[in-house]
Amino acid sequence: MKMTEIRIPDLGDFDAVVVVEVHVVDGQEVKENDPIITLETEKAAMDVTAIHKGSILSVSVKSGDRVSTGDVVAQLSDASSLLGEATNQPDKAYDLAVIGAGPGGYTAAFRAADLGLRVALIDKNNVLGGVCLNVGCIPSKAFLHAAKVIDDSKEASLAGIDFKSPVISLEKMKNWKNSVVDGLSKGLKGLAQQRKVECFQGQAEFKSDQTIEISLENDRQEIQFSNAIIAVGSEPASLDFLPDDPRVIDSTGALEPKEIPKTILIIGGGIIGLEMATIYSALGSKVTIIELLDQLMPGTDKDLVKPLEQQLEKKCEAIYKSSKVIAAEANENGISVVLEIDDQQQQQIFDQVLVAIGRQANGNKIKAKDIGVDVNDNGTISIDGQMRTNCRNIFAIGDVVGDPMLAHKASHEGKIAAEVIAGQKSVMDIRCIPSVAYTDPEVAWVGLTENQCKNQNIDYKKGIFPWSASGRALTIARNEGLTKLLFDPKTKRVIGGGIVGTNAGDLISEIALAIEMDCDVSDIALTIHPHPTLSETVALAAEVFDGTVTDLYLKN
Repeated sequence: MKMTEIRIPDLGDFDAVVVVEVHVVDGQEVKENDPIITLETEKAAMDVTAIHKGSILSVSVKSGDRVSTGDVVAQLSDASSLLGEATNQPDKAYDLAVIGAGPGGYTAAFRAADLGLRVALIDKNNVLGGVCLNVGCIPSKAFLHAAKVIDDSKEASLAGIDFKSPVISLEKMKNWKNSVVDGLSKGLKGLAQQRKVECFQGQAEFKSDQTIEISLENDRQEIQFSNAIIAVGSEPASLDFLPDDPRVIDSTGALEPKEIPKTILIIGGGIIGLEMATIYSALGSKVTIIELLDQLMPGTDKDLVKPLEQQLEKKCEAIYKSSKVIAAEANENGISVVLEIDDQQQQQIFDQVLVAIGRQANGNKIKAKDIGVDVNDNGTISIDGQMRTNCRNIFAIGDVVGDPMLAHKASHEGKIAAEVIAGQKSVMDIRCIPSVAYTDPEVAWVGLTENQCKNQNIDYKKGIFPWSASGRALTIARNEGLTKLLFDPKTKRVIGGGIVGTNAGDLISEIALAIEMDCDVSDIALTIHPHPTLSETVALAAEVFDGTVTDLYLKN
């Protein structure tokens, strides 16, 4: 029988604390989160709990003992650990089983638990948070912050401040990034424990519409459920003709670099590719971007992309649009790549090649089709407005239901699914979902874009305020941006908007709220915004449309 040691968690500023009560004896059966001992500090009492169901093999402390971080206080049999002993019989029944512990999955699990349901949360990894927290959104933003610090130090000379060239310790950067991820992951684990959500590690597959098998190495366990939420997310898409070589990486590999490459080719000029270009160019790599279509960030309004592209042209070795990679091979000097540019082939060699051509939904990896769930060939699952699939007790959320593949969309969908399962009359009733590229400058948009209006023959008018007329943008030496609002010309209500510039991702929420609340131009223009700020450019864009702006001179 396997054994688990129960240890004292991180005590923060305390070197040692007192055990005030021992709650168990040798041989006692305990459930997950049952208290083992109670500690007392100067500030509060704290329980050390069982991390899974099992039997107490031995207790190492007694009341009055002083203990420190990492001390073993008890040993617990591992017969009912995350996956338990191999078994072919269902032994646990849940109101809800959630497959996938990313932002959508853990949000759904926590909301359902708050509503009184017994919840199982299953993930193939041993930590919660999914791709977003562990190898996506969060670590990339940490690296993007580091990249911005490097770039800002170079640009400070404009204000008469000169820094020496930065010395980059890649290991320290990764350790810092990992500490951010680890802290958030531990926070999620604590939230799951507080809600008594039972977490399982392993590959989940449907055996029936009420049974899931969870496997990890040679261990197997089946759990029964009344309802299930599929939140298995997506994975990076790949190119079959690229060599199987560690120097060919995806976004996950790019966020755990072993070294800073001297040269790197980024295949794909979408959001992920451009964020990686921002990071690696700041770290000192010579970056080449190649995009199949005729603009970077395809589908985004060109006036929003243009300021970003102008910045990237200064930082990158080359940017190729309407171009593609047609062959590649690995050799001792790097990855030799054949590019097709302007109908001409040319060969270049790179230390690394990063593939950022989009993501593929994981709907085909859990045998959902075997129980009758409609799974499309591309791995996406069709749902209704309550996140329900064609199987009444099976729901799906997040990347696996298709575009836009965004963490904040997944979280919102997770809450809806959980509330529907709990008996509430919830539905996906939204007008807009914001999108953000955390590049430098950032690009953000919400609601209808100009491209969509033109393609769908939707009548619109716009108000644009250039950041070259923003006092705040000028004081931070970042005046390349703009703020744009789209209006229905008849009702003057806001139907869309976009921002390119510093902190665009933080500024876009005001426009999203305006769309959701059905605001018209006067609701925004007559709201007094603080000055000087970047946020006031939203009001100024409304004034441009309304014809009342005084910060610009517009001919009638």
